[in-house]
Amino acid sequence: MIPLIIIPIISAFIGWFTNWIAIKMLFHPKQPKKILGITFHGIFPKRQRQFAEKLGVLVATELLHFDEIAVRLKDPGQLKELEPVISKHLDTFLQVKLKEKLPVISMFVGEGTMGKIKEGMMEEIEVLLPEIIERYTDSLSHKVDVQRMVTEKVSNFSSDKLENILNAIMKKEFFFVEIIGGVLGFIIGLLQVLLTLIS
Repeated sequence: MIPLIIIPIISAFIGWFTNWIAIKMLFHPKQPKKILGITFHGIFPKRQRQFAEKLGVLVATELLHFDEIAVRLKDPGQLKELEPVISKHLDTFLQVKLKEKLPVISMFVGEGTMGKIKEGMMEEIEVLLPEIIERYTDSLSHKVDVQRMVTEKVSNFSSDKLENILNAIMKKEFFFVEIIGGVLGFIIGLLQVLLTLIS
């Protein structure tokens, strides 16, 4: 006769083990396998295409909008960060490249005038940049099919990669489900012991 104290332990193990198996069956077997006439196939490998399509729709409709990207890119703070790069490029152009192409300029145009030319060009660039960004993002939104890109990318993931990604995201949740299985199994085992003792 099994000691009554063993029953909750066995029940806890069964509860943990069944949940562990259920989680493993989300990803395995990665290829369909027939056992006793029943086909077994991991849920995610089996539904990978559908999962990819749903994710593609979600990203395209809810997460990634080119107009929002344009607004962020045109933000004055963002554009301000570009000023040192643009300024340095203009310095090189005015002081080196322009003089190489038009040597006569260095004879008639002084540093002060060059400075004013640079200042005028910087002002024009500040006005022009937001318009360029607006047109570029608008053009990009018509040329780039985000939904298709995401769908194809996720569909082409290997089963191992998909499993690693989902495990990385849901590792704690999977562990919690396993523990809950063990805890519930232990509680059911205790109830069995109590019912046995009462009867």
